[in-house]
Amino acid sequence: MHAGLTLFCQNATSNCVQSRFFGNVRDLAGTLQLAVPALASHRPIVMMVKPVIQFIRGINEEVVPDVKLTRSKDGTNGVANFVFDQPSVFDSSRELGDITGLYMIDDEGALSSVDVSAKFLNGKPSKIEARYVMRNEREWDRFMRFMERYASENQLGFVKSS
Repeated sequence: MHAGLTLFCQNATSNCVQSRFFGNVRDLAGTLQLAVPALASHRPIVMMVKPVIQFIRGINEEVVPDVKLTRSKDGTNGVANFVFDQPSVFDSSRELGDITGLYMIDDEGALSSVDVSAKFLNGKPSKIEARYVMRNEREWDRFMRFMERYASENQLGFVKSS
């Protein structure tokens, strides 16, 4: 499904600006952020992107994972381990393609990891385990902002263990 998408603004005091996108519209699913001027105030309205996790680009994972975080004592790096029990991607991966990675998408953009593995029980896929490595404090802070948004959207809680 390739299409042309035209975004434009109309303002009484300036010319019309147009931007065209030609490509697969599915590539934009869940990642598109638009700034559209409000007609009365001429201030931009920003449409927020719902934080989602995907294994196949454009297909949101419906199962909420268990997430375990570890961080070095000096705070310079950390690891997030995700476990998805019976993820919905198993239902659609045959028609839509292969799992290509873990994609965490929100209004700031996308975080990704290719450290993803499927676990099988009696020859059938039962869970997906993924690992996201943060190599510095900036990456840790960005991941935590995503997780705060994702947790809020999916009613997740936080439990600190020793």
